[in-house]
Amino acid sequence: MKIPGSTRPPRIHGELLELGFEVAQSSVAKYMVKRRGPPSQGWRTFLHNHAPDIAAMDLLVVPTIGFDLLYAFVIVRLGRRELIRINVTAHPTAEWVARQITEAFPWNEAPRYMIRDRDRIYGAGVRRRLRAMGIRDKPIAPASPWQNGVAERLIGSIRRECVDHVIVLGETHLRRILKSYARYYNETRTHLALDKDAPLSRTVKRAGRILCRPVLGGLHHVYIRI
Repeated sequence: MKIPGSTRPPRIHGELLELGFEVAQSSVAKYMVKRRGPPSQGWRTFLHNHAPDIAAMDLLVVPTIGFDLLYAFVIVRLGRRELIRINVTAHPTAEWVARQITEAFPWNEAPRYMIRDRDRIYGAGVRRRLRAMGIRDKPIAPASPWQNGVAERLIGSIRRECVDHVIVLGETHLRRILKSYARYYNETRTHLALDKDAPLSRTVKRAGRILCRPVLGGLHHVYIRI
């Protein structure tokens, strides 16, 4: 017999009594199957149950035409895969990351949890800012990028669909490109995880002439009815 959320002998003994089985609690404890997994919920279950209250952040390294390195910082909410914040800097610091977190969320809309990797950029200043905003810091386990899968997938999409196809001239140029991609990603691009809807849900339009509008110089296109 499986009792969801509990494998304690008293609970199982009580269920058996309610079903008309006269058995001693000691016998239940003796023959009960021992738990093999961890006592708490797994990471996947945690993400599924709390997705609307979770955000994730990560950094993307982008080289420029002069072989300088720029850092793009992203924050995504897991519930609707919405790209909340994207910004660029040549010199990332913990203070800069903390400021991005503050600017990403109004104080009454901050998520309950923030998933991040164990990069040293998320120093004491970042952790203090998360605590001050009432956000619980959730660093992933070492060498486990799959635990931050939504942010990792977002960064992969940014690479495949945007920065791998453009020559970045500098910080301002990259910021402008990524802001344009963020609008496309949130408002137009369909997601399999959202039943092929966009993060900012699109309404189905069945009437009107179809218009094609280029995005990022024709790298992508938006189709709308007018």
